[in-house]
Amino acid sequence: MMFYDYSLATERVSELHRAADHARVASRMAAARRWSRLATWAERQARRAGDLG
Repeated sequence: MMFYDYSLATERVSELHRAADHARVASRMAAARRWSRLATWAERQARRAGDLG
């Protein structure tokens, strides 16, 4: 019975680690999208400033 409890606990810990990894990846992807949008905006602003000046 103790082995079963240990096995269950290690399986649960693995699930938690996997969930944390997925959350970390999702967070990095969201940050990359934000930076990409910022870079696009900055490029557009620079082009606009070049057109004006």
